[in-house]
Amino acid sequence: MKTVYIDDLDNAAALPYSHLTEAQLKRAGDFPCGLFIAESLNVISAAVEAGYSPVSFLAEEKRISGIEEAFGERFADAPILTAGPDTLKRLTGFGLSRGVLCAMERKPLPKAEELLRGARRVAVLEGIVDPANVGSVMRSAAALGIDAVLLAANCCDPLHRRAARVSMGGVFRVPFAVLPCLEREKNAVDLSLLRSFGFLSAAMALEKDSLRLDDERVMGAEKLALVFGTEGAGLSPATVSSCDLTVMIPMENGMDSLNIAASAAIAFWQTCGQNGPRSA
Repeated sequence: MKTVYIDDLDNAAALPYSHLTEAQLKRAGDFPCGLFIAESLNVISAAVEAGYSPVSFLAEEKRISGIEEAFGERFADAPILTAGPDTLKRLTGFGLSRGVLCAMERKPLPKAEELLRGARRVAVLEGIVDPANVGSVMRSAAALGIDAVLLAANCCDPLHRRAARVSMGGVFRVPFAVLPCLEREKNAVDLSLLRSFGFLSAAMALEKDSLRLDDERVMGAEKLALVFGTEGAGLSPATVSSCDLTVMIPMENGMDSLNIAASAAIAFWQTCGQNGPRSA
């Protein structure tokens, strides 16, 4: 693998790490599906196992041997860019706490229909924009047996650098796709496709008629879609009204809600772990 020393912040090879926004990375001209940035050897390894290909690496000099050992045989053409700590921080805008970044080529996203065939438990995310929250939900989904995650177009990209890092590689271990928002309600996810595949949709929302998460109508569903809303306001009213049920996690001590990451983990454990193995 070729090592390239960077001393110019405008070096073309370093642009994915320094000058391109997340939106611009998705449109990277030389790559049909764009690029994303993976952070840390563990996350990069998970992405490689899932079939993503490194384009280049950016690393502290002391990390070069580890990159070569892990990826040199398969990805000899991917250069390793390096510089001193100050230059690296100026390039990226943050300290490389994990020591390694990797620009990786995106793959075409599957269609939601492909993921729903054979699935029994899916999560739907609407309007969740914080990368750490999306990453945490993806980590729990992968760990607790969710078959697929469907994201409204107004959600943060799961391949955002921070989301992928927080997920501990979970974004590469559970499939995800994008669902459109309703034409008449731009902030509400369109659940019609889920209905066509026979899913019972359960809105995670505090409503007067909300069922407990362990209610038999939820637990007994052959196909269940758990629908989660934004970090602040929760699900849009249009989405709540379009779901078959509203569901809540019982609270104590005057608390009325949990962080999206915590509530998703509890919901996944309750509804997946009690229903036996999912169909292939």
